[in-house]
Amino acid sequence: MEYDALNTKLDLVFKNMEDSVCITSKIGVLNYVNDAAKKLFGISEKQLGNEKIWKTIPYVETNDDLIQMFIDATVSKEKTIQKIVSYEKNDGTLCRLRVNITYTNEEDNEFFVIVITNLTELFRVNAAFARYTSAEIADFVLNTPEGEKQGGSSKEVTILMSDLRGFTAMSTRLAPTELINVLNHYFGFMNEAIEKNHGTVIEFLGDGIFVVFGAPKDDPDHAVNAVRCAIEMENAMEEVNKWNRENGYPELEMGIGINSGKCVVGNIGSSEKMKYGCMGETVNLAGRTETFTVGGQIYATKNTVDLLNVPVQTSGHQSFMPKGAKKELSIYCIVGIENLSLDSLNNAMVWQEREGSVDIVFKELSGKTVGDEVYAGIITDLSEDEKYAIMKTDTDLPVLMNLMIDIGGFLYAKITEKIDDGYVICFTAKPDNFEEWAKW
Repeated sequence: MEYDALNTKLDLVFKNMEDSVCITSKIGVLNYVNDAAKKLFGISEKQLGNEKIWKTIPYVETNDDLIQMFIDATVSKEKTIQKIVSYEKNDGTLCRLRVNITYTNEEDNEFFVIVITNLTELFRVNAAFARYTSAEIADFVLNTPEGEKQGGSSKEVTILMSDLRGFTAMSTRLAPTELINVLNHYFGFMNEAIEKNHGTVIEFLGDGIFVVFGAPKDDPDHAVNAVRCAIEMENAMEEVNKWNRENGYPELEMGIGINSGKCVVGNIGSSEKMKYGCMGETVNLAGRTETFTVGGQIYATKNTVDLLNVPVQTSGHQSFMPKGAKKELSIYCIVGIENLSLDSLNNAMVWQEREGSVDIVFKELSGKTVGDEVYAGIITDLSEDEKYAIMKTDTDLPVLMNLMIDIGGFLYAKITEKIDDGYVICFTAKPDNFEEWAKW
């Protein structure tokens, strides 16, 4: 083969290509490179016809796969070999390359044509995109025909909503940089559990997380995976709080609500700006279910529990009337699924030994609205961790009711259980004078 004549023809085609093009002999000796290849590998004219292509690659660990790929091609002489590999230049710059090697044997001429596409920028953009959305949404947008289309479709999914308890009050005591540090550390642990269980983060809602299971990718086990994810998220809070304690930050508590059903999922917005989202009553009910939880608690609706095809452990259930519904919806307190259970189950509630009681007045708290009626009651017992109390009152109150108790500051609580002579309440936010008040 007359390589000078070949070079003249190839230069007309390859000179302005962004892809790197190399032609080697049957043993890998460089016979032709275009300008892009010269720049990528730092190849000089004197190396043409004299040096094997892998000799032009820096001998560092990062480049092992690329070098081996060239050597294997000359030995195996497979028709086509294609891989995506890492490449480190002489100046230390890291690249991601798609390498296509084609072996040709025509008229007693054996040679390799190598075409290399630099995917570094694409990988960087994809990675950034995935950080700002999620890997599943990034893959859906970039790699599916529907990815950039406006609109959605109805799909059965499971929605998980989580929220930190007392975070608004805590945030007023932290500097902005400290607040971001606490949240980023917390979100890191939560996202690990979500990805492990095939969930897709739709968005971070302040200190809350909105997750869908079963979209964009189909998942027949979306309900099971959502429940497993919730338990793993709650169990991860011990590590989160261990780090918080070591760094002088307050401990966090999280509640989780889960609901399953039909949602509209897809790209929502205008042709200029869209986001992947989920809408519908299923989402609203997941959010409402989450509001009934206290820190460390998981509630799942009957809609979700009915879809679970594996053993699940609960510790009772409650009912509420969803807005616009004709019948009550049951919600179950989830404590385990298959061989996975909440770590907190090992921490039995222990009551302090103390005498006497303390009088209180309280109002009902509904959402962000405080009721007008004032109720009277007494606190007779306090748990050792000062998270729970036993309250007695002459008024008949519903379980899951939120309370605002005036103790010289506002103490917020939720009724978690009705007992023979009163109610178990869980404190959800404490005022600055709580420790002094709790010494009665």
